[in-house]
Amino acid sequence: MASASLANPSLTLGLSLVAGILAQLLARHLSVPGIVVLLSAGVLLGPEGLGLIHPASLGSALQTVVGFSVSVILFEGAMSLDVRKLRREARSIQRLVTLGAAVTAVGGTLAARALMGWDWKVSALFGTLVMVTGPTVITPLLRRVRVTHRVATVLEAEGIFVDAVGAIIAVVALDMALHAEEGPWLLVSALGSRWGVGLAVGGITGLLITVGLRKSSWVPEDMTNVFALALVLGAFQVSNALAPESGVLAAIAAGLVVGNGKVPARREVLAFKEQLTLMLLGMLFILLAADMRLSQVTALGWRGLATVLVLMLIVRPVAVAVSTTGSGLSRNEKAFIAWLGPRGIVAAAVASLFATRLGAQGVQEGQALRALVFLVIGVTVVVQGLSGGIVAGLLGVRRVVPRGYVLLGANALARQVAHALQARDEAVLLVDSSDATLKRAQQEGFRVLFGNGLDERTLLRAEPEGRQGFVGLTHNEGVNLLFAERVRALQRTARSYTALHRGHVGVSTDTVSATGGHILFGAERDLDAWVARCEQGAVTRESWRLEAPQVAAILPPATGTLEEALVPLVLERTQGTVLFDESAVPVAGDRVDFLVAHGRKDEAHAWLSSHGWRPVTSDVPIPDTSPSPAT
Repeated sequence: MASASLANPSLTLGLSLVAGILAQLLARHLSVPGIVVLLSAGVLLGPEGLGLIHPASLGSALQTVVGFSVSVILFEGAMSLDVRKLRREARSIQRLVTLGAAVTAVGGTLAARALMGWDWKVSALFGTLVMVTGPTVITPLLRRVRVTHRVATVLEAEGIFVDAVGAIIAVVALDMALHAEEGPWLLVSALGSRWGVGLAVGGITGLLITVGLRKSSWVPEDMTNVFALALVLGAFQVSNALAPESGVLAAIAAGLVVGNGKVPARREVLAFKEQLTLMLLGMLFILLAADMRLSQVTALGWRGLATVLVLMLIVRPVAVAVSTTGSGLSRNEKAFIAWLGPRGIVAAAVASLFATRLGAQGVQEGQALRALVFLVIGVTVVVQGLSGGIVAGLLGVRRVVPRGYVLLGANALARQVAHALQARDEAVLLVDSSDATLKRAQQEGFRVLFGNGLDERTLLRAEPEGRQGFVGLTHNEGVNLLFAERVRALQRTARSYTALHRGHVGVSTDTVSATGGHILFGAERDLDAWVARCEQGAVTRESWRLEAPQVAAILPPATGTLEEALVPLVLERTQGTVLFDESAVPVAGDRVDFLVAHGRKDEAHAWLSSHGWRPVTSDVPIPDTSPSPAT
C-alpha cells in the first residue's frame, strides 16, 4: 500500500503530467494508439495499482482541472477544422451530429435497458453519454491511419461537434432525471440557454482573439499564445457560470472563428495549443483512469461487454447508415466511418460527473454507469484503434501513398531543383510560409503547401508516408537541418537532404552526417549567391552524361572559382533519379543536371568536356579541348 504522503494533490498532478508524457512517448515507439497506453498507465499508477497517483486527493478541484484541460483540447481541435472542407461534407456531418447522435442515444439506452437491466432513467443517461466519439481519440488515430480526405474530414468534424451536442444533452438529461417534477419545459429551456450562451460567448471570444492577433500594436508577438490561452480558459468558465456545461460549445465556437479568421499568428497559436493538448490529454487520461476501480469494471461481467459490442457492431453502423444516406460517400467509406467510433475524454469526464451527482442523490447505479462508459472507451479505442489500419486497407479507403520529394523553401534555387526532379517525372511539393514565393512556384506548375515546415501538423499535411526524400533548402541552414530531423522522426525510411552555406560556422558537414542526413549539392555552397543568380535568370539548367572519365577528378570542385560556375542538382542512372549529395559518385553512363552560371559558361563547359562529360541537350556546344597545334 502506498504511503499516505503520496495522497496529496500537488504530487498527484505532477506525477500525472510526467506519466502522461512518458506513456505517449512509449505509444509512439510501439506504434499503438496513445490512449491505450495512457489508460493502462493510469490504472497501474492508481490506488488499485502502485498507489502513486490519487485523483481523490484533488477533491472538487478534479472537475476544475478537467474543465480547463477540455477547453484547450477542444479549442485546438476546432482551430484545425477548415470551413471550406466542412461545407463539402456538410450533409454527412450535420446528420451524424444530429440524427446519428439521436440513433446512438436511443440504441445505447435500449442496450443498457435490455442487457444491464437498469431502469429507463439510468439507461437513458448511459445512452446520452455514449453519443460522443471524441476528437481526442479520433484525430491521433487518423494521423496514424491515413484515409481519404473525405472520410478524415467527416470523422474529425463529427468528433468535435458531437462533443458539444453530447455533453450538453447528457447534462440536461441528468438534470431532468434528478428533477423530473419540472416536466419537459426543463429540456427546452436548458438546451436553449446552453446553446445560446455557448455560441455567444465562444463567438465573441473568437472575434476578440482574432482582432487582437491581427493588431500587433494591441498584442505583441511574444504574447500571442498566452493571450489566446487566457481568453479561451476564461470563456470556458464564464460560459459554464452562465449556463452549466455550455463551456464546451464556447471553446469549439472560439476555435472555429480563430482557425478560419486569417490570423497572421495562427500557426504559432496552433502549434502552442498542440503542445498543450498533448500534455493535458495525457494528464487527463491518467487521472481519470486512476480514478476508475477495476473491480467496478469487472463486476459488469459479460453483460457489460455485450453492451459494448452492441454499440460497436449494431448501433454505430445503423447510425452511420441512416446519417449518410444520399451523402455521396461510397459504400466502403461509409463502412469505415461505421467501424471507427471510439469514445474519448469528454465521455470520461462527463461520466465521472454523473457518478458524483448520482451518488449524492443515492442512485446506486452511478458507479456502474461510469464503469460501463470506461469499458466502452477502453474496448472501442483498443479494438478500433489497433484494427483501423487493417480495415482501411481492406476497404480501400487509405489515401494514395505519395511519392517524390518535399522541399522546404520555394525560393528560386529550390524551384530549379524542383524543375530538375519534375523533368524526370518525380512528384514535388514545395513548402513555404511566404505567399510571394509560393505564388511564383504555383505559376511554374508546382504543388505548394503554405505553412511552417517545422510544425508537425504541416509536415503531416505534406503526407510524409512513402516520400523518397525531404530537402531543406531555405536561406537558414539551421532551419534546413532541423527540418531534416523533424522529418526523420515521422518517416524514418525517407532520405533527408540539408543545404549548407559555404564558410558558415552554424552547421557543419559532420553535424549533418552524424544525424543521418545528406548534404545537398554534394558540399557546402554559396547559397545566397546561387539564389540571387536564379532570381535574376542568370543561370541555365543543363544535362551532361559521363562517357569516359579522362582524369581521376570527374566532379567539379566545390571550392574555388569553378564553384561559382556550376553546381550539380540531380543524378540519373538506370536505377532511377536521386538528388546529388556527398555520396554521389558518377560512373560512365550516368547523367547529371548542372546549374550553370551565364557569366561562367565557357569555363564550366571546358571543365566538363575535359573530364569526360558530354552534353545531353542539343543546344549546349561541345568545347574544343584538343591541344592547339604547334606554331
